[in-house]
Amino acid sequence: MPTAGPIRLGISPIAWSNNDMLELGGETSLETCLSEMREAGFTGTETGVKFHSDAEVLRPVLEPHDLEIVSGWFSGELLEQSVEAERDRMTEQMELFRELGAGVHIYAETSGTVQATMDAPLSSRPRLSEEDIKAYGKKLTELAEWMADFGVPMTYHHHMGTVFETQREIDLLMANTGQAVGLLLDTGHLAFAGGDIAETTRRHGRRINHVHCKDLRADVLKAVRQQDKSFLAGVLEGVFTVPGDGFIDFYDFARVLADIGYEGWVVVEAEQDPAKAPPFEYSLMGRRHLTAAFEAAGYRIA
Repeated sequence: MPTAGPIRLGISPIAWSNNDMLELGGETSLETCLSEMREAGFTGTETGVKFHSDAEVLRPVLEPHDLEIVSGWFSGELLEQSVEAERDRMTEQMELFRELGAGVHIYAETSGTVQATMDAPLSSRPRLSEEDIKAYGKKLTELAEWMADFGVPMTYHHHMGTVFETQREIDLLMANTGQAVGLLLDTGHLAFAGGDIAETTRRHGRRINHVHCKDLRADVLKAVRQQDKSFLAGVLEGVFTVPGDGFIDFYDFARVLADIGYEGWVVVEAEQDPAKAPPFEYSLMGRRHLTAAFEAAGYRIA
């Protein structure tokens, strides 16, 4: 089999401490989180609620664990802000990422989002018309070009409960933005929204510059959809899990990524209640499953 890659395996701290529900893992220290990440076999982490925003403070915390900063989430408000105002909001995090060598910056439009509202059903999320998306795309491209010049390129995160959730919305976003707008392909969010992971990956392969791998539990997903529950309710009930613990075929996904020539970070991001899904145990499960899947596809894990 021809060799693909290389790729590197990273993880999000959201399995240990949740950004939107601070009671989930609130008692877990950053030290515990980082040590368990490394013990589970990961070499990189995204930032989270307990990470300091000053590189000179964060670097010595990471170094004993031999972990790199991969990227991190930013709650975008470009629908309601000017490009200049958004740059001002982002600069501190952009400086942190540039200083610590993060390869991309995760940007998601959160104006009007219902993702962090417990009593807001997913059907109540905001939506944009095609004309709105065209106008938004121009602003997003301008912002992304600034980010590229800054040294930390944009990777756009489609996300449940936001204006870019479905496969069709991802297609429209990509069609109405320039090459500076990279795409974060998130398996769990795309499948949750009813999208075709392989088709979307192939269609936008040249734009994909970051990958999140999360799995879905079919029975919980069915209940969340049928009962039109909120995103947070779905998380609490266990709709997301790590690769290998749900119904998504990561062996197939790895082969598709190899076909499009993807290289870079592949990040396990699977928010669950840590009291029900112990983070170390599940992270190790996810890392082992992804290692097997990507090595079967011809990748070398760096």
